[in-house]
Amino acid sequence: MEARDAELKKELDATLHARRELGEEYDSALVDSFLGKIEQRLDGTVDRRMRRHLAEQQMVVARGARSPGSDVDSWGERFGFGVISLVLAIPLSAIAVANAGLTGLFVSWAGIFGVNAVHSVRGAQFGRRSRERTSEWDD
Repeated sequence: MEARDAELKKELDATLHARRELGEEYDSALVDSFLGKIEQRLDGTVDRRMRRHLAEQQMVVARGARSPGSDVDSWGERFGFGVISLVLAIPLSAIAVANAGLTGLFVSWAGIFGVNAVHSVRGAQFGRRSRERTSEWDD
């Protein structure tokens, strides 16, 4: 980082020296030139950070884990799990009532509720952990 700072300082000194030699009528051109060099440097830094971030995400996906911040997938899983459990609740309720009456119905729905509650809490904890693990793109 210090080498780049020294290079930037050198560019600024050259721009200021050129201003002294050329006069005030060239101020805007010199400033535009210097800002263009800064913009190129920033673009290069952002490109490096983006490439590194994408490479990290590809490594996570290649290892079979979820990518950081994949709350959408977690929400979709929870929603799908809830829908499937409600669809399966219909035959389970019928079987429970046929075999154990009203008590069987309460027990089957308590089980369905318990399974959905545990699945929902597990998904919420995963989403919170993935948000905590997501870091800034430090260079």
